[in-house]
Amino acid sequence: MNEDVRISRRDLLKVAGAAGAAALTPSALSAAAAIPAPAAVTLPVVTSAPLLNLTAAETEILASIVDRLIPSDDLGPGALEAGALRFIDRALSEAESSSADAYRAGIAALDRYSRYSRGGAFVDLSPRDQDSVLIDVQSGAATGAGTGFDGSSAAFFNLVKDHTWQGTFGDPQYGGNAGFAGWDLIRYPGVRLRVTDEEQRMLEADALEPARRSAYEFGQFQAQPAPSSNGSGDGR
Repeated sequence: MNEDVRISRRDLLKVAGAAGAAALTPSALSAAAAIPAPAAVTLPVVTSAPLLNLTAAETEILASIVDRLIPSDDLGPGALEAGALRFIDRALSEAESSSADAYRAGIAALDRYSRYSRGGAFVDLSPRDQDSVLIDVQSGAATGAGTGFDGSSAAFFNLVKDHTWQGTFGDPQYGGNAGFAGWDLIRYPGVRLRVTDEEQRMLEADALEPARRSAYEFGQFQAQPAPSSNGSGDGR
């Protein structure tokens, strides 16, 4: 995948992330952006230590997938820096516990397909080849040599993609969006209970300071279980 294609794909993810952030209203959130450029921060990235629900090897493959879906680049931190892995691990321990087996099976199937079609483990491929594998998985074309996806490979792709978006752009209370990195990336002005006329004018002039706070800092909102994917399997 060439650079222009990768950037266009990332821009698409930013748009989708903005829609996802808007959809995560307080009534749907679990217990916890920006116009100016975010301040330089160092965000921890866990790529090999096992999560609670996955082995170290499974975590490393998942981290590579997540990193290609929303990579870190000159636009800002990516999904790994935003804590998407932590969000996914929490989801698999709570509202999405029924998806844990689908993750394990899908990760194993993706790696088998990578070895069969590209001659190497997914984590060892170049970014270009990783993207090409993911495109095959997304389109449902990842078949052959007993790959072993449970149904269409696209269902696994959409499951991980949905959770990656939620973990990057959702309310930090879920365990992702570390340091509000996701909201900064999509220039989200933050959760507000009301917007004054002056704030609206400042927003339209790209001069509104972001409200970098969780919805659950407002006393009227109570913690809910972590959000689940919509289960449609079509990525919407």
